[in-house]
Amino acid sequence: MTEHVVIVGGGTGGTVLANDLADRLEPELDAGDVRVTLVNDDPDHVYKPVWLYVPFGQREPDDGRRSLDDLVDDAIELKIDRMSDIDTESQRLQFRGSSPSVDYDYLVLATGSTLEPDRIPGLAEAGHDYYSESGATALRKELLEFTEGKLVLSVIGAPHMCPAAPLEFVFMADDWFRERGLREDVDITYTYPIQRVHGNPHIAEWAQPIMEDRGINVETFFNAESVDPKAETITSMEGTDLDYDLLVTIPPHAGIDLIEEAGLGDDGWVEVDKRTLEAEVAENVYALGDTADTGVPNAGSVAHYQAGVVGQRLASEIRERPATATYDGKTLCFIETGMDAASFVEFDYENPPSPAPPSEKLHWSKLAYNESYWLTARGLL
Repeated sequence: MTEHVVIVGGGTGGTVLANDLADRLEPELDAGDVRVTLVNDDPDHVYKPVWLYVPFGQREPDDGRRSLDDLVDDAIELKIDRMSDIDTESQRLQFRGSSPSVDYDYLVLATGSTLEPDRIPGLAEAGHDYYSESGATALRKELLEFTEGKLVLSVIGAPHMCPAAPLEFVFMADDWFRERGLREDVDITYTYPIQRVHGNPHIAEWAQPIMEDRGINVETFFNAESVDPKAETITSMEGTDLDYDLLVTIPPHAGIDLIEEAGLGDDGWVEVDKRTLEAEVAENVYALGDTADTGVPNAGSVAHYQAGVVGQRLASEIRERPATATYDGKTLCFIETGMDAASFVEFDYENPPSPAPPSEKLHWSKLAYNESYWLTARGLL
């Protein structure tokens, strides 16, 4: 009997895993003993880190898009449709299109994060973001026209995709305005919902002095409650009001409702064993990337490393061998500290991050990684 692996989500985790399984299970796929289906609601794969550079005119949105047909191995069945129901008892998925339900033997959920600005009154109308293609494109126009006034970057959603990106944006904006001779006329304020500038205390300790040196104002313990677009004011639950002329936010994030409806976890995140990535409440279900509630950052490198672990475990189970591969929390990240300098961090569950001194070399390393990402997605790196 043919065993069926279904991966839902064609982002970094899902695409890397699909190609990993095509290589790892090549004999079984060729013999027809295994099928692997990748389901995505868009025919394109999107590399979201590109969006950080769009507002500064350094990239175009299309630079972060490739057809899944071009990225995914031919041995993988590609299904473009939107999932509408998960039944973990019968191991069956339903879809919104006209296609029939799909049974699975193993399910991997890599459905990622969605932005929910409507959770904060006034935010959708007033705030700009670079966590979406449309948001990054609109923000580019706003930045080009912004020559003086108060720019506020407010981190509202936590956890959120790419935890370093808020720091990167204010560091890059500071440098960008300096290069244009406008920095003295632009006041930059950064807000964060807890009492430090980043969720990780080691990164916060590194970033705070850089902000002070650059003259970037900081408001910690600022949990945005509402935005008044007419008054151009953002108000926190703690009672602090900040005036702005340009508001850039990291909106609230959530997973997909179907995960919560299926009883797999709250807010669309799957409760998993943080080392095996297996769902806590359902058999034969894995989650990775943003979808997996492991406590590690929602970063692309996390999804990449987790995909390798899940691939090894699935291959072991299909071959009726003990599944021994585990995820150790490995994360790596380049952090832009300006328009031509960056830092780098690498850490895991046991070892905390220690950011490297910013350098031009690391900046170019990040840009090189962004270009080579497409080889990673294809399973070639």
